Amino acid sequence: MTSQTPIEIVTTLLDAFARDDTSAALATIDDDIAYTNVSLPTIYGKKKVAGVLGGVASKSWIDFNYRMINVSADEAGVVLTERIDELRFGRLHLQFWVCGRFEIREGRIAVWRDYFDYFDMTKGLLRGVAALAVPALQKPLPAPVLAR
Repeated sequence: MTSQTPIEIVTTLLDAFARDDTSAALATIDDDIAYTNVSLPTIYGKKKVAGVLGGVASKSWIDFNYRMINVSADEAGVVLTERIDELRFGRLHLQFWVCGRFEIREGRIAVWRDYFDYFDMTKGLLRGVAALAVPALQKPLPAPVLAR
């Protein structure tokens, strides 16, 4: 159990992932988590999710960041996020809209489901490629906040 609210648990996960702090991110998720990027196969279990998060964090040329637009939770521990995610591949920054749904059970994230639009992601890729030539076309998201 944790004294954190469901929103705080989700924010802790996203903040830790943005800082490449895989162990802090994994501390927020349940051993039997179901993680889905909708339209892609669901990943089951903390060990497999650790492979995904750790794989991103271990590569110096790939980074993740996000900006929260809206977040809400209900009494059952379901958290909805609307955010801009940023994937950075070296100098290429891809920014796109994501809606996340997280189910919190016993203080841990048991279900993590992200929805995104491939067309919006493609526009983000095109903006990112154009910004390689003209950097003013895209403003990178602020650096992640250090651990508290």
